[in-house]
Amino acid sequence: MLQAIQTNRLSKSYKDFQAVKDVSLSINKGEIYGFIGLNGAGKTTTIRMLLGMIRPTYGTCYINGEKVNHKNRSIWGKVGYMVETPYSYPELSVEENLEIYRRLRLISNPQVISQVMNQLNIAQFSQKKVKDLSLGNAQRLGIAKAILHLPEILILDEPVNGLDPAGIVEIRELLRDLAFNKGVTILISSHLLSEVAKIATKIGIIHEGQLIQEIESNELNKLLNQRLIIDSVDNKSAVSKLSIAGYTSLLNKNGLIETYNKKAIQHPEEISRFLVYKGFPPTKLVVEEEDLESYFLRIIRGKGEVVQ
Repeated sequence: MLQAIQTNRLSKSYKDFQAVKDVSLSINKGEIYGFIGLNGAGKTTTIRMLLGMIRPTYGTCYINGEKVNHKNRSIWGKVGYMVETPYSYPELSVEENLEIYRRLRLISNPQVISQVMNQLNIAQFSQKKVKDLSLGNAQRLGIAKAILHLPEILILDEPVNGLDPAGIVEIRELLRDLAFNKGVTILISSHLLSEVAKIATKIGIIHEGQLIQEIESNELNKLLNQRLIIDSVDNKSAVSKLSIAGYTSLLNKNGLIETYNKKAIQHPEEISRFLVYKGFPPTKLVVEEEDLESYFLRIIRGKGEVVQ
């Protein structure tokens, strides 16, 4: 299968600092690839190299099988992007900015402007100067510019920055529609890890410039830790009885019993019966699953990073 986006040992150094180290990505057509990492991990640098904005120190990038370089300009007609803060002309209106972009993209149909404004829910601000827009609506305008020409590939750096919860849901549904119904390939970088988990079909974790893990979204649940949280009439005595019985447990910072024992997690009813029999009936018994953010921090800590 021809990859929509591919990088081969992509690297970028600045004097003595290596921002990106041997990053090899392979993203299929119609896939939503979530690119996550701490600030300064190398996400935006990778995206800028992928878009030809900066040259790699070594390594190569490909868009639809064509090598990214300053000579190969034809590939950009099929790519939409928004990197970091979306720039627009502040003294011009939303509609005027989109009209300029329509002409730059050589789009013959002027109706695409009203269509994309409705799609991003900014039609009511069409005559408003960009400098007077909220951060969220400026972000919507940036996404509108990125999809104006109906690209096959969409690369978005922090696309929901500044959006309220309702706006985040709107953008999530828009990106899902583009990928799953229209076959658009999407690379999305975000620090909102829970949002990435809801939308991405594959997740890549970058740390200190290196791609340390890739996860298919349907495999994520197998990697997330689960734990059984228990509260009883006497947690200190109960945790001792559980440990003696082979259910290794501890008291967490909230004074609740916590166990990662697989049997206990799979059969909490047995734990309940055991504690009732021992005289410590549980008042709380719940299985909690690690979310993507907790998993991410655990993986980062495993690489020696101290996360505050």
